Amino acid sequence: MGQEFKSVGIVGGGAAGCLCAYFLVKSGISVTIFDHNPLLITLLPTGGGRCNLAHAEFDFKELAKNYPRGEKFLYSVFSKFSTCDTLSLFKDFGVDTYPQDDGKIFPVSNSAKEVRNAVLSHIKNANFIKETVVEINKIDSGFKLKTGCSDYFFTDIVLAHGGNKRTRLIKGINHNVIPQMPSLVGLNSHIKELSGIVLKSVYSRDCKIEDDLLFTHYGISGPLAYKISSIKAFDKYPYTLTFDLYKEGFNLQDILNSNSHKKFKNILSEFLPHRFCDYILGENKDIKACNVNGKLRDEILNKIHNFQLTILGTNAGEETVSAGGYDLDEINPKNMESKKYPHLFFAGECLNIDGFCGGFNLQNAWSTAFVASQGIINY
Repeated sequence: MGQEFKSVGIVGGGAAGCLCAYFLVKSGISVTIFDHNPLLITLLPTGGGRCNLAHAEFDFKELAKNYPRGEKFLYSVFSKFSTCDTLSLFKDFGVDTYPQDDGKIFPVSNSAKEVRNAVLSHIKNANFIKETVVEINKIDSGFKLKTGCSDYFFTDIVLAHGGNKRTRLIKGINHNVIPQMPSLVGLNSHIKELSGIVLKSVYSRDCKIEDDLLFTHYGISGPLAYKISSIKAFDKYPYTLTFDLYKEGFNLQDILNSNSHKKFKNILSEFLPHRFCDYILGENKDIKACNVNGKLRDEILNKIHNFQLTILGTNAGEETVSAGGYDLDEINPKNMESKKYPHLFFAGECLNIDGFCGGFNLQNAWSTAFVASQGIINY
């Protein structure tokens, strides 16, 4: 371990930046965090204000499968700082946690504010400068960091300034940036009349995933839509999605034969919401089972098992995270150091890494922050 003086400038005061600061300060290294916002303010709305800080997946390769971008890169990262390490760290911070049935892990207090305060209480010895970094240049002794107000000098730099197209705003860093696109966001479609309907366990034939789907006044939302928006973040609009709305399947002809005097709509409503049945039946919504011919039966079954939506775009401003960011090919996953600039490190969402909902994006922040801090400490 090197014993020479180190001073670290961290660009970004979010989850990754602040946790990286914690590990560095704990090792006695001088740390300065730069952000135009209050530290960890972006943590407060996470998990609906409850802070879904991790996910109960303890095999690092299985955990990494929840990241449409960055899966293989994260093998090394998660092997060094896992879900168990996250829970242990927050327990040390005084934050007890619990898992939900769906694997999402929350603080027992269900308070993102508690998590924020716990982290901040452990980085009091870090300097915080409320300025925006506009340029970073490599010099012989390290780096010259420029804000709109002054120049600063550091031996090491950590870029942890998040997504939402902020990645490209720093001059002087000649790293390839994958254009950032919205992810974990509702999708706009041409169907408005289904607003408010929730379908359980819908299967996306295009993405080969299954989850709940919510229809809104602008299109679709909910867990399945968010996953699809993540997987297809870089697809061009418009595109068509095909869903199986009832993957279990059922013998519709037998059901019709056994309920010949019932309305077709009432039979279908045993499997799908009543108002959705009205939509797919259209002018046939009042037809009785005894009058349903083979052609209509097959048409309805096809609508159920191959329901199609044309996606026109995303809901601007609603994205939870961004896909894209600093190109992983130019970063060493073993220590999060740039392959182009020694002593330049990366952490968090500014990387071309994004995960599904469920605590995965915060886990990426915690883990890459730890690995980056160790890269600096052990240089």
